[in-house]
Amino acid sequence: MSFITAIATANPPHKLSQEAIATFMLRSMQLGAEDARKLAAIFRMSGIETRYSMLEDYGRSENFTFYSNTSTLSPFPSTKKRNEAFQLYAPLLSTEAATKALRQSALLAKDITHVITVSCTGMYAPGLDIDLVDSLQLPLSVQRTNINFMGCYAAFNALKAADAFCKTGEHVKVLIVCTELCSLHFQKENTEDNLLANALFADGSAAVIVEATSHSTNRLHISTYYSELARQGNKDMAWSIGDVGFEMKLSSYVPDVIRSGIKELTATLLKKLNLSLAEIQHMAIHPGGRKILEAIEQELGLQKAQNEWAYHVLKNYGNMSSPTVLFVLKEIFDRLGKKNDKESILSFAFGPGLTLESIVFTYHYHG
Repeated sequence: MSFITAIATANPPHKLSQEAIATFMLRSMQLGAEDARKLAAIFRMSGIETRYSMLEDYGRSENFTFYSNTSTLSPFPSTKKRNEAFQLYAPLLSTEAATKALRQSALLAKDITHVITVSCTGMYAPGLDIDLVDSLQLPLSVQRTNINFMGCYAAFNALKAADAFCKTGEHVKVLIVCTELCSLHFQKENTEDNLLANALFADGSAAVIVEATSHSTNRLHISTYYSELARQGNKDMAWSIGDVGFEMKLSSYVPDVIRSGIKELTATLLKKLNLSLAEIQHMAIHPGGRKILEAIEQELGLQKAQNEWAYHVLKNYGNMSSPTVLFVLKEIFDRLGKKNDKESILSFAFGPGLTLESIVFTYHYHG
């Protein structure tokens, strides 16, 4: 079996209001009056109040430290400069989240047998995995796995890999670290994709401890998982490497694609456990955007209150790509408390492909 015994999160020091970011975007994208109104409306209806970034420039109107001090930010930072910033900042944020998770689980660094790193916003080698070996003083024999460029659903792939590792022996203890610095890849070209992406994405890190056996009093069992591709959405969400950063393809049709496949996905997943949706106590949905959450609620017949923690994370952190669903799961896990009965959590995440991922977690308390 495999149990999640700790979930910890970390965010950069720069907490920015959605209004301040909108002001920066409007100025630097050089939008006309109509497009400026469109961008302001997208920001206003996003469901986001604050986001975090490793860059303080998004809260400034001058004296930029990462971007050029011109009205158009020209010359725009190259992909090399953005990736160098990732290599500088990502280990710091990852170490903070991982240290919290180890402390929460009461494990020592020497106990970790596997480390899995997840990111789609920067790559280098020797990579983030080895930086964590050094900063956390993990065993030099720790088995390392990197999951790159899979987008918002990648945390689920990490959890499935950890589950597979745990089945190889009772001694297995896996550290997962998902870190994304989405704000490094701001694009100023006036396209629908950029308008949507600039209104949503932010920076954050989440770390999870998964153990084959555990004496922890409260833990989440990874019960089952299921994934499908909605191929009709192949062109609606994508992530590619450009000359001036990574470029997001994000269509406004994504909620409709998710809506078309979410009911069948849910039915197939729950059938594996002989559960009905009515028997699920908690929902942990990746808040890719407000319209995605609303589409799922409408299709599955959920009340907005059942999605409380997804809206909470969206409001306070924005979409941080891969760690975001773990932020939602942490909110639920931290509040389950000392309950002797088992409770189920249904979780979804989505990404390029268009990929629909689902997991059922079962909460256990052993006092």
